Amino acid sequence: MFSLSTLCYMEQDGKYLMLHRTVKKNDVNKDKWIGVGGHFELDESPEECLLREVREETGYTLTSWRYRAIVTFVSGGGVTEYMSLYTADGFTGSPIPCDEGELEWVDKEEVLKLNIWEGDKIFFRLLSERQDFFSLKLVYDGGDKLVSASLDGHPMELFDVLDEHGEQTGVVRERGVAHQDGSAHGTAHVWVVRKNADGQYDLLVQKRSSNKDSYPGCYDISAAGHVAAGDGYLESALRELREELGIEAVPKQLHAVGTRRSYCEDTFHGRLFCDQEFSHVYVYQEEVDISCLRLQKEEVESVLWIDFEECRSRVEDGRWPNCIYLDELELLDKYLRAPVFSIPESNSSDTP
Repeated sequence: MFSLSTLCYMEQDGKYLMLHRTVKKNDVNKDKWIGVGGHFELDESPEECLLREVREETGYTLTSWRYRAIVTFVSGGGVTEYMSLYTADGFTGSPIPCDEGELEWVDKEEVLKLNIWEGDKIFFRLLSERQDFFSLKLVYDGGDKLVSASLDGHPMELFDVLDEHGEQTGVVRERGVAHQDGSAHGTAHVWVVRKNADGQYDLLVQKRSSNKDSYPGCYDISAAGHVAAGDGYLESALRELREELGIEAVPKQLHAVGTRRSYCEDTFHGRLFCDQEFSHVYVYQEEVDISCLRLQKEEVESVLWIDFEECRSRVEDGRWPNCIYLDELELLDKYLRAPVFSIPESNSSDTP
């Protein structure tokens, strides 16, 4: 079963006209904030439906609008809805009371703080970042929980949102939205380590691809990545080692170092990046020949061995463009110096 609908976000003075759906008892959008719109009537085009629904719900007649996206909603209840998404910046007329709820002009920066669908947060982000037409598919579990999302046919990353203790809240959020509002989420960090000829430790560090959406071209942990919704930390660590470096490790080869929480803000590509992570840190101590690694070109530009103390010094004094946390290096140092930990000495001479 499927249905056709339109949804419009009218814009004025940096605000969206939002509808708080409070009237209908059996409304799937009950208590949610959405735009204005509705389902097609017989033989209507998307634009005819748009103009009629806006006029009926607001009293305004649109004079300028843009067709921004097609959004496919899979409810999980056996219904798929194909929604034509519009924005409009020109209209005439006077507002009327809406029989669906209360209309309110809301600052665009405040919209994500309202009670809106998780999928709506994705297309709000895309509306602000993109000017081209896009196709977004959102799949729900029959309730409020987002199960999957894809943009222009490509899967999007979803995270489990964590509380202040690192426990799952039950909310699943898209990566871009999580980094927009600073939602806490999980990451897995793996340090590849070896003993050097001086009896100290070398770390394998990677240089991030210049095309990354955050910290492009910076030196980073050997392998690291987000924990996808529904996944665990250890399986994520093994996946990142395999995908970024081509190392096929097994669970017993990863040694848990500890867990740390971090928060940072920065700007990349003109957009604010807010990152709040609960990171599980691991050590991989098996012998590694970096000339045999299969680097994931989308993620990793290059790798190199570096003495632990030299790495710490470069991070401290800023000689390196990097996204390595000093407190994580301290956590790692404490673990490596523990009497129970031992790594075979390497005879390799590829340390810079």
